[in-house]
Amino acid sequence: MRRALPLLVLAVFVVALLAAIFPLPRPGAEDGQTLETRLGLDLVGGLRGEYQVVATDEQPVTADILEQTRVIIENRVNATGVAEPIVVTQGQDRISVELPGVDEEGDIRNLIGTTGVLEFVPVPPAYFGAVGQGVPLPEGMADTAPLFTGVEIANARIGQDPTTREIVVNLELKETGARLFDEHAAAHYGEQFAIVLDGIVQSAPTINATRFGGQAQISGDFTPDEANNLVTVLKFGSLPLEIREVGFSSISATLGLDFLNQTILAGIVGIALVFTFMLLYYRVPGLVACIALVFYSVFVYALFRLLGVTLTLAGIAAFILSVGMAVDANILIFERTKEELRAGKNLTAAVEAGFSRAWNSILDSNVSTLITAFILYYFGTSVVKGFALVLIIGVLTSMFTAITLSRMMLRWVVQQPWARQRRLFGIEETEVAPDRRARKGEAPARV
Repeated sequence: MRRALPLLVLAVFVVALLAAIFPLPRPGAEDGQTLETRLGLDLVGGLRGEYQVVATDEQPVTADILEQTRVIIENRVNATGVAEPIVVTQGQDRISVELPGVDEEGDIRNLIGTTGVLEFVPVPPAYFGAVGQGVPLPEGMADTAPLFTGVEIANARIGQDPTTREIVVNLELKETGARLFDEHAAAHYGEQFAIVLDGIVQSAPTINATRFGGQAQISGDFTPDEANNLVTVLKFGSLPLEIREVGFSSISATLGLDFLNQTILAGIVGIALVFTFMLLYYRVPGLVACIALVFYSVFVYALFRLLGVTLTLAGIAAFILSVGMAVDANILIFERTKEELRAGKNLTAAVEAGFSRAWNSILDSNVSTLITAFILYYFGTSVVKGFALVLIIGVLTSMFTAITLSRMMLRWVVQQPWARQRRLFGIEETEVAPDRRARKGEAPARV
């Protein structure tokens, strides 16, 4: 097992390196998504909007309604494919929306701001051909009662017709909606019906069957964007109350990129100084720690891409902080090792004792950090949550690299003839206890 561990760690590192560099397919993704580095609004720019939920005489804005509205808006935006939108409530009636990497605001604003009274309306024969996508219902249909509303929709998704290969929208209805639609289809085969959102026709398909059993298919030469918008309307159409746009602005990434460059430069300088200190003070163990930190950085970055973590300036700061914590774990181990060497133990025994005795301190410090990070994640704002998530990933990975990777490399080093000198571990012979310094031929500890 011990011989297989280096090969396993090396294999994991190679996979992590490939995931960190190349746009590999995302595991489990069915839509062709690849691994990519997601950057937050403060780094790539985008859109920021603020909305107010408007109360009525009959219905005030409650905490439940505000949260329900936030969830619907978040679902609408997620359905457009925007990476990691931030939708949060503010105060008693406000919702803030941040959309990184988005510059076409027209469609997004319409999608978010639409209240969404979704109705399925029969089209009388006199209006066949006059009802089309994107136009209001004709005035003459104002008194036409809807067959049912959007609450009867169980699910909607994009599909492909197996015969024509065209893009379609598959619609699943709840029990009441399925029964009403089958009754209508049996009596009005070949006629149109309209899917209407706030008086605007979203689609006007023709009924081509007399029974659907709650499973309908909407076709109409859809483009992928058109089909996606229709699915979004069907699934997340109705808001409990009207919302009013308070402000909507485009955010430039220039300032964020300047800060990003400064942060990366500061991180490089800081890590370089840490490497220099470790090499000068701890020598061979310091070199091992530097190699482990390189492994650590690749692992963490690959995890960011694999898990879809959105990096903000706060997240990058958390990553640099976690690098310092990874170094701290190595320092605890190396200091313990030096204490054992001063006591006269041979290198092999000193290294094993150093890891064993430092483990409790490393575990306690990292667990306390994780507890704090989890509290920040569950109770903090969006920026704080990003900081906390990166810190959690970094701390967990640093424990692996410090205990497993560093230990594995040091075990190999102490078996090499050239490394059997205490001074390569930062200990001079004069520091060794006099009663142990002269002892020769001490049996090496088993590893």
